[in-house]
Amino acid sequence: QLVESGGGLVQTGGSLRLSCVASGMTSSIYGMGWFRQAPGKQRDMVARITGEGHIRYGEFAQGRFTISEDNSKNSLALQLNNLNPEDTAVYYCFADEIPTMQGVTRHWGQGTQVTVSS
Repeated sequence: QLVESGGGLVQTGGSLRLSCVASGMTSSIYGMGWFRQAPGKQRDMVARITGEGHIRYGEFAQGRFTISEDNSKNSLALQLNNLNPEDTAVYYCFADEIPTMQGVTRHWGQGTQVTVSS
């Protein structure tokens, strides 16, 4: 299970910190990250930490967003800085289990709303 928190309403230029806490399958987590989805748009990758520890950001997130993890607490954070109205979306946490011959199982959180006012 993945539970996100930290979303809310913020003005342009403001910041938010999203958190995601994993439970129940933490021993099999291989990688975690965040996607976001705005109304009427596709779901875009925001940032992720791969199983090898590599960090990847979506182009729009570079230089503004920072992903971090706390393995001891099985949690993931996403710091959002210098937000603008185009960042308004539901942000979803995901966790990938260790790959098997059948592929990768991905778990999703319920999402947390981020709204940026102009």
